[in-house]
Amino acid sequence: MTQDELKAMVGRAALDYVEAGQIVGVGTGSTVNHFIDALAGIKDRIPGAVSSSEASTARLARHGIAVFDCNAVGELAVYIDGADEIDGAGCMIKGGGAALTREKIVAAQARRFVCIADASKRVPVLGHFPLPVEVIPMAAQRIVRQFAALGGQATLRLQDGAPLVTDNGQHILDVRGLAIADPLGFESAVNQWPGVVTVGVFAHQRASVCLLGTADGVQTLRFTPSTGG
Repeated sequence: MTQDELKAMVGRAALDYVEAGQIVGVGTGSTVNHFIDALAGIKDRIPGAVSSSEASTARLARHGIAVFDCNAVGELAVYIDGADEIDGAGCMIKGGGAALTREKIVAAQARRFVCIADASKRVPVLGHFPLPVEVIPMAAQRIVRQFAALGGQATLRLQDGAPLVTDNGQHILDVRGLAIADPLGFESAVNQWPGVVTVGVFAHQRASVCLLGTADGVQTLRFTPSTGG
């Protein structure tokens, strides 16, 4: 199976975690796009969705699925999103699609995070995938130096030759050369750096379930709940 076929397979499998009559939290990215397309087939069973990005909002709207503002709804039953990496505890690196801040906000509003990914995303230790960090532009170069002190090489993400601007009007640094053995502690520490909006480690909002697309079908991984907030 191709990687795209694996993504489509887990996107369809995630429908089993959508609760009838409940608003569903929806992430961002190529795997989630498959989930949104599959969700359109059962849209009459749910009131709508809360979206983590302008791109996902547009795709949901094209399918006729109502999109609610986070502040207009209470706790969500489930948040469904992909990952750039996921480890054996359900901690993830996310943000390859530059939506990490809103993804973390919606994930924090949900009782359960269901990660959908192909098998290539499973890793023993986070950090091989460049770590996205959303930053306030005036702090970018100081944060580059802070990562350098940790052995990481941070570069500004560009789009069409100019700094990429997120849905929140900020910039993204991509950090290479890290091995994140303590995701919870690392996330807590970096989030305190002045100028960091969000670091793309999801340990406080880690997955409770991962639907992993493999050549043998969907493998379901379950993780113990996080003790982080």
